[in-house]
Amino acid sequence: MSIETSIGLETGQPYPYRRVELVEPDWTRFPGWREVTRAEWESVQWQRSHCVKNVKQLRDLMGDLLDERFYADLERDQRERATMSMLVPPQMMNTMVPHAVPAGPGSLTEAFYGDPLRHYMIPVFSDRRTDWPSHPYASRDSLHEHDMWVAEGLTHRYPTKVLAELLPTCPQYCGHCTRMDLVGNSTPAVDKLKFLAKPNDRLEAMVDYLRRTPSVRDVVVSGGDVANMPWPRLEAFVTALLDVENIRDIRLATKALVGLPQHWLQDDVRAGVERVAGLARSRGVSLAIHTHANHAHSVTPLVADAARAMLEAGVRDVRNQGVLLDGVNADPHALLDLSFALLDGAGVMPYYFYMCDMIPAAEHWRVSLADAQRLQTAIMGYLPGFATPRIVCDVPFVGKRWVHQVTSYDTDLGISRWTKNYRTSIEATDPEALTRTYDYYDPIHSLPEAGQEWWRRRAGLDAQLALT
Repeated sequence: MSIETSIGLETGQPYPYRRVELVEPDWTRFPGWREVTRAEWESVQWQRSHCVKNVKQLRDLMGDLLDERFYADLERDQRERATMSMLVPPQMMNTMVPHAVPAGPGSLTEAFYGDPLRHYMIPVFSDRRTDWPSHPYASRDSLHEHDMWVAEGLTHRYPTKVLAELLPTCPQYCGHCTRMDLVGNSTPAVDKLKFLAKPNDRLEAMVDYLRRTPSVRDVVVSGGDVANMPWPRLEAFVTALLDVENIRDIRLATKALVGLPQHWLQDDVRAGVERVAGLARSRGVSLAIHTHANHAHSVTPLVADAARAMLEAGVRDVRNQGVLLDGVNADPHALLDLSFALLDGAGVMPYYFYMCDMIPAAEHWRVSLADAQRLQTAIMGYLPGFATPRIVCDVPFVGKRWVHQVTSYDTDLGISRWTKNYRTSIEATDPEALTRTYDYYDPIHSLPEAGQEWWRRRAGLDAQLALT
């Protein structure tokens, strides 16, 4: 990763700000979409029915513009490493290699390998590290959300906030998904968990817990992705939340605002959002939408239209929660380009960039805490203060911490230690919860050689202990 910046000739500043007009790339540049009309493109039904779900469908779309070695690379990753199955909506697919001009067989191969959106939406085996594909302490549920379920799918992690996972599917599957143990289809590498209770019973149990727990005021409604829930069911759930007196904030989490904006532009969805937003306002409740964009190329005019439609329908705010990913956006220019595209182009508030969580097979995406700290410093001062995204580390059993809030940090071993000021739902009787430190780990390949050797010895010792 590089966080070096170049001096702008016009401004003399490390980052030369320029207002950039959003562009919808020409989808007909791909052979499989050569005859697709604008009306089809803007249809959510067409988008959903033409997602790229496997190597054959990618080959049908791209044809010989990609060398066979790329398809083989992808097939191997799907067999051996992928924690998420393939699911890429055309809208998202079209933002890959947006400026490349097809020029015959294989002509898009190198651009496709290097594309930042491809890097996390369609990971290939050669992307992954071979020395440390996973951190020794990586885990399927790296944030221990299931340990904090107070009802199936309802995580009570923070004193006043809960996460409601309504469903285990999304309109698109990102390779780095922090909920890879539950969300999406099983892969050869990961047999996914399943919700056991019936959907209506699960949702009623969530609302019942909130009625009985007046200390909770804030609900993040997620999954999966709420765009995959039929609107009448989602509206019924949000309306039920609005009937709970102690709920003051509701956030709808949807990557589809970026990956499938056509969903949020449907007349029935817009009308439904207007109904629940009006009800929320009448009861003094803040209703917001949180989305997930990781690169400026994914912010297009259709995304801006969807964000504006939600604001016009009455939601208080549309905010972005990206993930800091090496090879995608771990650079000051990339983060600022994305933030300005969101803010200026789409009216979306840059909110958070999370450090990539410690899930299996994710080390090629993760960056060190030191690099995250440098990135946070590098992006300060360009955006308005209220729109300057915070880079956060989601520390297991602690929660979100700004990257400069670390208590101590051994940069040689890549071990950072953190404290917290509240108990999670599973620590109510733990007298040491507020005094102990909690560890987080840098990717081992980012460490000096002495630190890497320490981890190699540690891994060998752990392997020996596992055999005894």
